[in-house]
Amino acid sequence: MEATVILPILKKKLAFLSGGKDRRSGLILTIPLCLEQTNMDELSVTLDYLLSIPSEKCKARGFTVIVDGRKSQWNVVKTVVLMLQNVVPAEVSLVCVVKPDEFWDKKVTHFCFWKEKDRLGFEVILVSANKLTRYIEPCQLTEDFGGSLSYDHMDWLNKRLVFEKFTKESTSLLDELALINNGSDKGNQQEKERSMDLNFLPSVDPETVLQTGHELLSELQQRRFNGSDGGVSWSPMDDELLAQPQVMKLLDSLREQYTRYQEVCRQRSKRTQLEEIQQKVMQVVNWLEGPGSEQLRTQWGIGDSIRASQALQQKHEEIESQHSEWFAVYVELNQQIAALLNAGDEEDLVELKALQQQLSDVCYRQASQLEFRQNLLQAALEFHGVAQDLSQQLDGLLGMLCVDVAPADGASIQQTLKLLEEKLKSVDLGLQGLREKGQGLLDQISNQASWAYGKDVTIENKENVDHIQGVMEDMQLRKQRCEDMVDVRRLKMLQMVQLFKCEEDAAQAVEWLSELLDALLKTHIRLGDDSQETKVLLEKHRKFFDVAQSTYDYGRQLLQATVVLCQSLRCTSRSSGDTLPRLNRVWKQFTITSEERVHRLEMAIAFHSNAEKILQEFPEQPEAINEMEQFDEIEAVGKSLLDRLTVPVVYPDGTEQYFGSPSDMASTAEHIREKMKLLSLKKQQLRQPEATTPES
Repeated sequence: MEATVILPILKKKLAFLSGGKDRRSGLILTIPLCLEQTNMDELSVTLDYLLSIPSEKCKARGFTVIVDGRKSQWNVVKTVVLMLQNVVPAEVSLVCVVKPDEFWDKKVTHFCFWKEKDRLGFEVILVSANKLTRYIEPCQLTEDFGGSLSYDHMDWLNKRLVFEKFTKESTSLLDELALINNGSDKGNQQEKERSMDLNFLPSVDPETVLQTGHELLSELQQRRFNGSDGGVSWSPMDDELLAQPQVMKLLDSLREQYTRYQEVCRQRSKRTQLEEIQQKVMQVVNWLEGPGSEQLRTQWGIGDSIRASQALQQKHEEIESQHSEWFAVYVELNQQIAALLNAGDEEDLVELKALQQQLSDVCYRQASQLEFRQNLLQAALEFHGVAQDLSQQLDGLLGMLCVDVAPADGASIQQTLKLLEEKLKSVDLGLQGLREKGQGLLDQISNQASWAYGKDVTIENKENVDHIQGVMEDMQLRKQRCEDMVDVRRLKMLQMVQLFKCEEDAAQAVEWLSELLDALLKTHIRLGDDSQETKVLLEKHRKFFDVAQSTYDYGRQLLQATVVLCQSLRCTSRSSGDTLPRLNRVWKQFTITSEERVHRLEMAIAFHSNAEKILQEFPEQPEAINEMEQFDEIEAVGKSLLDRLTVPVVYPDGTEQYFGSPSDMASTAEHIREKMKLLSLKKQQLRQPEATTPES
């Protein structure tokens, strides 16, 4: 495992080897846990890498692991300790868990590591940071634990990267140089040329590798991997890891092989170089026109979904990756040919230009085909993405339409209807976008035959075209079905709005009728001071009754409309069970009260008319004596009217209501009594002549 592969993980400093040692000369492995959740997979990778660095001799002395749990939770610490059993069970001799003061005491009782020693394979102790020196010398502890050992993790990581890079590059370079040099030492000239042709150019620059090695060796010799006094330590790459001898050995081998390599290079001729370029050019051309073109011929589909298109894109990326390797060779060869053209002889110019032109034509043609295929797949992915979004919108709209509407009032129905219209508009826009994407994709497919190398792609293209058109037609049909259902739902919801309006208006009619009844009882009290005024009051009352009759009829019509709407909507009308009885009850009370009012006014008209007739007459003839009987009748009507004023209006439910207040009734009765007194005086005047006639 190389540090560059897991560099982002190593930078997190999930674990490190500070260079400190325990009393048994075993290395100290520190695992600093933090407040955030530690990724156990990354920690495992870090431990695997760190434990691959020390030598077997060093590993045999065992490790002391310090798990810094002062900023972490107990369950994380426990998981890390148990993980050590699987990562390095045989190499851990002691695990020191640094705990926060008096924070885990209760939790620790649930899991005692010392009881698990036989199963874990190592000893685990819980210790405070200030007591860690009981097990490890302070000079071997970093400053985080109160020690004096200096450790810079990024400095260690940078130096480690340099060391690994040099080791890798130098080893690879040694293998390449050795292969080249060994081929040049063979006695057979034919094999010698073949070997040099295959291995003449090393993958890295030997001068750069040598310079890096010298700089690294100088650093190792100066710091000796353990740090100079006052300097920054570079652990665990110490003498036990054989770092310095390894670098010195690699440098010696590189200098030797590089010297031989330079000699081999000087012996090569321009003829050999030209043959090598010709061979590589043909390799590139043969692959691009052979396997490369065949890969593109087999890839013609666009997929029937997002997942299928993504899979095809991934496959195309793999094809592009393979082509990229050959394109890189093309770039390198083109540069070499250009250099030879600048310094070549006249006899080589024609051949070199022909090679360059052939290579460029093939590479550019293949690159254009790759780009076309990538654009086609991207367009297909966008088309399927829009189709999927539209399908989800249609599913949502259909789900909304399949749910029965049961709103509480007209406002909620209007809101639901607005939401329904918005969803339908969104579907329209989505379908329009799908058509645009589909048409663009169809246009690209129609151009696919231009790079098919003579292959008939009509059948394959027809499948793609049928699929695209089928998706668009299916979405159109689904959208049309939803539109039809929206029309039905819209009509139903508008009927429900009308139903709620009728119910509200019917309830309002009941309120109006109740207010009219209340006004009749409280304000329609006077019976008039004379017959003319009473007749006017009676006429006003009849108009007032007509208004109430219109209000009642209006309420009845509204309730009949609710019944019709409910039958259309197949629902139960709430008004028919509540508002209608209320309307009939108030109307019944109003009619009874109105009849009583009419009866009183008619009695008052009869009383005033007869009383006024008698009071305005002055009988001078004996026939006037017959008016006595009229006096008795009028007095009887007046008394009946007075009695009627004291009687309440009785409704069918047994309740009683009086017209006006007692003072209002007393005022009305007083007017009647005053007129009855006048009648009484008139009656007495008529009796006096009767009394004097016998005496005369």
